[in-house]
Amino acid sequence: MRRLILLSVVALCSSCQTWGPTWSEVTGAFWQPPTDFNVAPTSIQTVDGKGAFPLGAYAYVRVTPGPHTLSLAAAPLTPGWKGGTDLAPMQLDAEPCKRYYINGKYDTRLSASWKPFVGYVETIAGCTVTAAK
Repeated sequence: MRRLILLSVVALCSSCQTWGPTWSEVTGAFWQPPTDFNVAPTSIQTVDGKGAFPLGAYAYVRVTPGPHTLSLAAAPLTPGWKGGTDLAPMQLDAEPCKRYYINGKYDTRLSASWKPFVGYVETIAGCTVTAAK
């Protein structure tokens, strides 16, 4: 019985994502209020086809450094908008210890079409870049 419990704990822990001293982050939040009225915050739907980010739409999502495919949704610009906006894919090559603020740029305030862009990149405090082995 004790061996079964130990094996179960090992199996559960091996499936968990662990973060070492180096990681990257993405968020859909604004770094600062935009001066362009056609820019909106985004919500990260998936990273490399995986989703379920429980901390909310504008939380920081940790990712491993390297290339990633993001699926994003943008907040509608028009108050009272009764529909969703288009989902947009984005390729991101995340550098170690960097936080990426991903925002959306609409063609017009009444449009559902938009394009994602990196609004700002900052260094993550407490993260250390380790040499590749």
